[in-house]
Amino acid sequence: MCPQCRAFITSKDKICPYCNEPVGARAIDRRNPSPILGGLIPHARFLTVMISTINAGMFLITVLYSMRAGNGSALMDLDGRTLVMFGAKFGPAIQLGQWWRLVTAGYLHGGLFHIFMNSWVLLDVGAQVEEIYGAGRMFVFYTAATICGFYLSYLWMPMTPSMGASAGIMGLIGVMIAWGTTHRSAVGDAVRGQYIRWVIYMLIIGLLPGFNVDNAAHVGGLASGFGIAYLAGTQRYEGSPVEKLWKVAAGACILLTAACFLEMYLSFSQFAQ
Repeated sequence: MCPQCRAFITSKDKICPYCNEPVGARAIDRRNPSPILGGLIPHARFLTVMISTINAGMFLITVLYSMRAGNGSALMDLDGRTLVMFGAKFGPAIQLGQWWRLVTAGYLHGGLFHIFMNSWVLLDVGAQVEEIYGAGRMFVFYTAATICGFYLSYLWMPMTPSMGASAGIMGLIGVMIAWGTTHRSAVGDAVRGQYIRWVIYMLIIGLLPGFNVDNAAHVGGLASGFGIAYLAGTQRYEGSPVEKLWKVAAGACILLTAACFLEMYLSFSQFAQ
């Protein structure tokens, strides 16, 4: 529709044929960020893409290391020794004081299918959480869910190595369920129902034989994400004391994650020697 004379025109018209008013691009074509794969993945956000990029980088590093160690099938199935060396959750190591594994485990994946599925879901739900709550809160949610998820996994299955972004992703799903719960509307009900179905599907898959799924990490991440988001609420006005606290919390999570990766590097150096 022409913004000047309100006549119906085609999407290809650059100038209205009725009043000669220049016509700009449609709002759907001006979206920033733009959709990925023609809308198969709705949209990308900076933090979500950064987390996915780190995950992909860590996966590439671990695959190359495992291949050099003689694992010819590393691309599809990484060996446990490599994953433990690079920071997977492993009870005996955590009992020795390596608590940093509760963070680094969330950035490792056991195979190509594993990281593909997690990246797909992360680019979807992560972008939605980041759009609603902002990057700072989203990273606090993600980090807290990753830590809580792998801590519950450590308590439940201390001797089983575990890794993957799904603990943090389940936390983000919990965040969206909390948003749908607190927003009493048709949209809120639809969002809550959609993500509750996601949870049910993921937990059922985790119970099927042949799928090495850490349901404890999923439940821990989901519960923490829901609880924190339910209590936190959505963004306040820019510059409010609450938002300043969230920025401080986000900065602390960034420093914590960096420190955990540093500890992982130092531990790996000792392993290599």
